[in-house]
Amino acid sequence: MKRIILMGAVLLMSAASVLASGNLQLKQVVDGTYSAENLRTVTPLVDGESYAQISSNRKQIVACSYKTGKQTEVLFDVNDTKGQTISAFDDYILSPDGKKMLIQTRTHRIYRRSFTAEYYIYNIGTKLLERLSDGGPQQAPVWSNDGLQVAFVRENNIYLVKLLYDNAESQVTKDGKWNEVINGIPDWVYEEEFGFNSALSFNADGTMICWIRFDESQVKEYPLQMFKGSYPVMKDNATYPGVYSYKYPKAGEVNSRVSVLSYDIKSHQTRILQVPLDHDGYIPRLKATRDADKMIVYTMNRHQDVLNIYSVNPRSTVSQLLIKETVDKYVEEDAMSGIQITDNHMLVPSDRDGHMKLYLYNMNGQLLKQFSTPIGEVTAVYGYDEATGSVYYQSTGGNPLNRGVYVTLKNGKTQLLTPKAGWNTAIFSKGYRYFVNQWSDCNTPYVFTTCSSAGKELATLIDNQKLRQALSSIQLPTKEFFEFTTSEGVKLNGVMIKPSDFTPSKKYPVIMWQYSGPGSQQVTNAWSMGSMGSGALYDTYLTQLGFIVVCVDGRGTGGRGAEFEKCTYMKLGELESKDQVEAALYLGNLPYVDKDNIGIWGWSYGGFNTLMSMSEGRPVFKAGVAVAPPTDWRYYDTVYTERFMRTPQENAVGYDINPINRASRMSGKLLICHGLADDNVHPQNTYEYTEALVQADKDFKMNVYTNRNHSIYGGNTRNHLLRQIAEHFVEYLK
Repeated sequence: MKRIILMGAVLLMSAASVLASGNLQLKQVVDGTYSAENLRTVTPLVDGESYAQISSNRKQIVACSYKTGKQTEVLFDVNDTKGQTISAFDDYILSPDGKKMLIQTRTHRIYRRSFTAEYYIYNIGTKLLERLSDGGPQQAPVWSNDGLQVAFVRENNIYLVKLLYDNAESQVTKDGKWNEVINGIPDWVYEEEFGFNSALSFNADGTMICWIRFDESQVKEYPLQMFKGSYPVMKDNATYPGVYSYKYPKAGEVNSRVSVLSYDIKSHQTRILQVPLDHDGYIPRLKATRDADKMIVYTMNRHQDVLNIYSVNPRSTVSQLLIKETVDKYVEEDAMSGIQITDNHMLVPSDRDGHMKLYLYNMNGQLLKQFSTPIGEVTAVYGYDEATGSVYYQSTGGNPLNRGVYVTLKNGKTQLLTPKAGWNTAIFSKGYRYFVNQWSDCNTPYVFTTCSSAGKELATLIDNQKLRQALSSIQLPTKEFFEFTTSEGVKLNGVMIKPSDFTPSKKYPVIMWQYSGPGSQQVTNAWSMGSMGSGALYDTYLTQLGFIVVCVDGRGTGGRGAEFEKCTYMKLGELESKDQVEAALYLGNLPYVDKDNIGIWGWSYGGFNTLMSMSEGRPVFKAGVAVAPPTDWRYYDTVYTERFMRTPQENAVGYDINPINRASRMSGKLLICHGLADDNVHPQNTYEYTEALVQADKDFKMNVYTNRNHSIYGGNTRNHLLRQIAEHFVEYLK
């Protein structure tokens, strides 16, 4: 559909007309035309002076110097191997001693983080390339510390390969079975919500294998109907649809029963480790220490407000509680995953005092100190230097829109290592003498540099100058950050993107995007900012259609302390939707905004809050788009939902605050989109919500995407989806 709408002095163009206008085209947003160059799989090498990375042509793995940024050695080349030959590879895993690699090929994605692949063992010194296994694709392989053994998972069972014995393969477990028992890899909900894809580790001397075992036999299944489709074509479903059914624990339902086991490689004895755990508790991490007789196991209660860290002997099976972390409401997943186990210490991020700080313990669980980090929130932990007593981390500093890399010295002095405002992340060398820094801001694509531990820039690795030159022809609008105070006295941060030919005397329709989930941030001074990331290119495309595009981070979002983030506890959606309505009211009072033509959209949690905001009671949104939205938290998984809501049995009132129950109050022209193979936010959410809209006699439009998961991509899918969103707002924000 091509249409031109004259609205006062503002010309709104259809998506089709923009394609012909010479400006940024929608397909360029999704096809990678303006993708930024990145470093690929940076791995610090054992010498502390260099790092490995995948070459830009993806044919080699090379070593580079931190001091100069220059390539010093080719570690692997697909065109220069002995033994086996391959034409391409996807990734690699370096052995702890730096002498070998596992080369990942033929990767097949499963869920967000999980995949199977065919791995090869590569000896860097001899260039010998050998198959890891001939028994079928492998999953989540791990090295022993000496680089002489590899353990991996195949079809829910653990296997062991001994390199000194001509790569002899043996089977460690035999009870693994689809939808019943999983050994060494997490089940769906652990993978998605605790953020990991391997639950398998050797002990320090490689004499034991330890793993988490998931008994999901009592977890209920969710069936996804699969069709023939295309990209890829599923021929088996050509006449009758197929069904993919997997274990998915919904809020208040039964989880997997978890335990930790060990296997003595010499005696072949399997033991159950005696880790204290509630019958419905979680084991979200298993880690090795430098002591062969000590493995670290984390446990959490179902409410996730208590995190226990145990030291467990894999032979005697005896455990000792080292740390009991108890915080108000819930332990943040990022804090749990950010714990660092060093040779002699444990570095623990915690918001126990209301702000995310760092706490140092010895290996006996004794608290040694709280680091005097700067004002703001610690947002990533890079490590603790045993030699100097310095701790390296990322923090918001004095501005939650930015991120800086910091060091706090043993004497308590804190230094900012990346003074340039924007978004900085780091990968430190072995020994913390250097780091690779990735910097960007909202208007500048990523710049990668190497730096000394004092923050001095040593070399520029990637500056994305070609991308900047390409973007200069598009007339990218600038992003303007702002702050306002709601009628409830809450200060909120926002960002506004105006058309490049913005005229203050005109009145513009506004499209608001948001995510709004607990701990998230969309208003950031980073190139990843934007409704679809990539320097807000999709939002730039919308400004070419004549819209002002705005994002506001409401209550519950991150970077501003525990009180601001956790105020939505037990009532998800209530405050978040109020804040989006308040943002729309604020924008409507600006002289260049058409208050009668404001829209809102979001994906996943952002889709949920779009529906909540359109049914908040104050009809400020004329149109909205919800992509893959949860519509009743009873339909979502245990770990995420109960972290913020507890169970439906405990908090029925909180769960009843949802879009389905608000359907009769929904106001505005709604488009709802969902992938029919969404393993994360099930299509059930959209089906039940649209039924509620029908019974409430509310009009809506719906797009479904065959065989697509939560990310809704493949073939022309993403281009089609984003065009539907744009055209919806063009049609209804008149």
